[in-house]
Amino acid sequence: MLAQIINETTDAIVAAVEGVDDILDAVTGAVKDQVVNVIESSGEVGGSSIEAIASVADGAVKGAGKVGASLTDTAFNTMSGVVKGASQVGTDVIEAVRAAAEGTISATAETGGDVGAAAVSAVQGAIKAAGEAGADTSEAAQAAIGGALSAASSVGGDAANTVRNALLSTASLPRDVVEAALKGSDEKR
Repeated sequence: MLAQIINETTDAIVAAVEGVDDILDAVTGAVKDQVVNVIESSGEVGGSSIEAIASVADGAVKGAGKVGASLTDTAFNTMSGVVKGASQVGTDVIEAVRAAAEGTISATAETGGDVGAAAVSAVQGAIKAAGEAGADTSEAAQAAIGGALSAASSVGGDAANTVRNALLSTASLPRDVVEAALKGSDEKR
């Protein structure tokens, strides 16, 4: 089921961006539609919808990679699409952000992209999208950081350190929130 969602999302992203001028808006719209579709078709809110959201984010990154779109821009816009879709169907936005960050980082690592840059973009996208949706931006940032670190730890190698260092060295992210999320992640280990 999850592999099917990844494949469908990859195909949807490729189809959405072919021949359009604004690739990033197309990514946002396609991701939002995929999130709404997988949650409504599953008829469930909870664990399975969160895994489905992670799969949508994974497929979005892979689809963007197929058409040569920037993975960092895709990570940012994927988060926007996930938040819009989750809001539309009444799924917990903060949990959706965490799942989207996990899917984004997993797919970025699989495609050989820069996991640090993707994590920073995902967190920035989560903050912006959560603010637009009226959700707590600090909670969204912490959820995105937690999801990114969880996925990076699963990837192995130096991915977790790469993500950690990228998040800490980005001036545009709220340092206190980043440090608190990193500390919380360390305590869970």
